[in-house]
This record gives sequence, C-alpha cells and structure tokens, in this order.
Amino acid sequence: MSSSVIDFVATEARFGAHNYEPIGVVLSRGEGVWVWDTEGNRYLDCLSAYSAVSQGHCHPKILAAMVEQAHRLTLTSRAFHNDQLALFYEEIAALTGSHKVLPMNSGAEAVESAIKSVRKWGYEVKGVPDGQAEIIVCANNFHGRTLGIVGFSTDPETRTHFGPFAPGFKIIPFGDATALEEAITPNTVAFLVEPIQGEAGVIIPPAGYFMKVRELCTANNVMLVLDEIQTGLGRTGKLLAEQHEGIEADVTLLGKALSGGFYPVSAVLSNNDVLGTLRPGQHGSTFGGNPLACAVARTAMRVLVEEGMIENAARQGARFLQGLKDIRANTIREVRGRGLMLAVELHPEAGRARRYCEALQGKGILAKDTHEHTIRIAPPLVITSDQVDWALERFAATLTQDFS
Repeated sequence: MSSSVIDFVATEARFGAHNYEPIGVVLSRGEGVWVWDTEGNRYLDCLSAYSAVSQGHCHPKILAAMVEQAHRLTLTSRAFHNDQLALFYEEIAALTGSHKVLPMNSGAEAVESAIKSVRKWGYEVKGVPDGQAEIIVCANNFHGRTLGIVGFSTDPETRTHFGPFAPGFKIIPFGDATALEEAITPNTVAFLVEPIQGEAGVIIPPAGYFMKVRELCTANNVMLVLDEIQTGLGRTGKLLAEQHEGIEADVTLLGKALSGGFYPVSAVLSNNDVLGTLRPGQHGSTFGGNPLACAVARTAMRVLVEEGMIENAARQGARFLQGLKDIRANTIREVRGRGLMLAVELHPEAGRARRYCEALQGKGILAKDTHEHTIRIAPPLVITSDQVDWALERFAATLTQDFS
C-alpha cells in the first residue's frame, strides 16, 4: 500500500472503534459494478455493500432524485405530513402487495419494529397473556446488531459481554420444519426468519421448507416475519425471495437496496392487522419516512423494475453459479446461491477465506469472507454477461492458486 493509503488506514485505526476488519483497500469512487481506490485502481464490486447498492454505484436516476429532493425539502419529522411519504406508501404497497407500511431507517430498526409490533398484536389480538409472548428464530441468524437482536443470536462474537439480554425468544435449527412445529406454543406470536441466511454463508433451506412453514404459521395463528433486508428487491432473481416457493409472509422487512445505497431507508410491510395495533406515540423515528428518504426509495424501486434488474439477476446469477461450479479446485467444498446471492465455501484445510479475498483484490475483484471459510459473492444487479465471465476467470485463478 502507498503512504497515502496507509495514512487513511492508520487514521481510522487511531480514531475509530475497531469493530470492523476491512480488506486493505481505500475506495474513493464508484460507478455501476465498478469501484476505484485512491490510487486509481479499478475493482469489480462483488459485495454491493451487503446488497445495499443492488442498482449499481451512483445510479444516475437515483442520484438525480436525491439532488432534486435535497433542494426542496429533506426532513420534517412525522409531526407533519410531507408530499413524498404518501407516494412512497402507495408505490411500495403496489410493488409488494402490502396493506400497511412502517418506514424506518436501518435494517436493524425494521427488525426491532417488527418485534415490537408482533408482540403487541399477540397481546391485543391473539390474546397472549401480558409479558408471555414468544418469538421463534433460527440458529445462525443475522438480523442486525442492536442489543435486542444480538440477544437471540447464536454467534458468540455478537453476544459475549453484551448481556443481560431480553427474554422471549426460542432458537431452532434453520431449514427444519419439524423443529418449528415442536417449538410453537399458544404464546408464540411470530416466526422471524431469513429466506436465505446471508451472513451465515448464503445458506439455502431445503425445497418446500417455506411452504411447510407457511402452513404451520397459518394453522397456529403465528405471524410469519421474513427478513428480506438482504434477499429482497431482486437479489435472488425475484422481487422477494418468498416468491421462489410461492408463499406470502405476514410481515416483510426491507432495507439496504430500498435506497440503492444513497441513504438509510428500511420498511416493515404488513399484509394483516399487525401494524394496525400501533397508535400515535407508541412507536416512531425522527428520520423514518422523511421526504428525502422517500424520494430516493421511490426512484430506487422504479429503476429496479423499469431497467429489468430483477430478471438480469436471475440470468446472470445462473451464469455466475454455473461458472463457479465448473471451477475444478481442491480448495472448494461447496458452491451455492440463488440469483446474485452466491457463496463459495472452502475446505478448512484450504485456509481462511480472507486470504483468498485478498488475492482476489490483487486481481481486481472485491469480495468478502464470512464464517472463516466462505467467500460471499453479491455483485450489483446490473452486472453483464461479459463482466460475469471476466470475474469467473479471476475466481478460477485465485481458487486454484497455491498459497503454500
């Protein structure tokens, strides 16, 4: 690294909390699937800010909408109406088939809002005794990093020395419908689950799992809450990952790509009475539903559909997945994915995935390791066939590289 890059990294280390371990590159510009570092080197972004920039870096139409709205009105708080919120509600409801929308900022806020809402529904509608509501979650989940959420994580890194934690959560294995059936009690108000476990390493459940989950939740009057913050808005080749099994959640959580990476925007979407239990003063956010966020999100959703990004994710995801499977390397334990949400899991003896990501950086690709031995791959949904093939050449060279 040059002295200027070292200065940026050293300054971060000196003043910043050490709660991240970034790859050693300092980025300064982005366009489409590409990003450039401070020295002018170009990289294909295979992380997309954990799917937040699905529409590509600095999408011109989203940028124009943000600039235009920033000149007009940015924040009113929810003490007053603004002329963007109603349109955002109308458009996201039409796109997703939702009946009620609760706008928030971060994905974690959406999760926390959903937890509050399903508990309230449980007490006021289902009739669960006060203080006894139970929410079922899955092992190896990742729903955020707030105190409430890490309390039901199974990752020691996220939990250690952050307790005590709030009660009211049951943890079951992911992809096991029988375990869900056995965990449900009369006090169960919701099952909170990711359609695909992203942070865990792009773990895809068995075929038919979510159809059975939907049946169980319906039969037991349990709200099915799908955390689609990473999987939603085209990432898996469909608008929502639930559509791969033809089901519909009671509550859907969106974030990340909802703003195309320009601004923190998230939403809780409900197809039933859950959000109807909230009354003025019982939940809120100063920035949630602000006009700048709504204008950005409206355009981010529009370009996703108008520019065929969802269909492109399905096509290019299939091409990328097959190309990765065709790589003959002793390092590879498994390749898996859906749409442009992909992962290469390495054999433990191949070493940490981190060193492969660092080697990919040297070949012009930025990807991120997770859970020690897995490389996550999630480029923007605007990636082309030629760019997929270009990336596959570099993945093949890296995964067959001798690090001894």
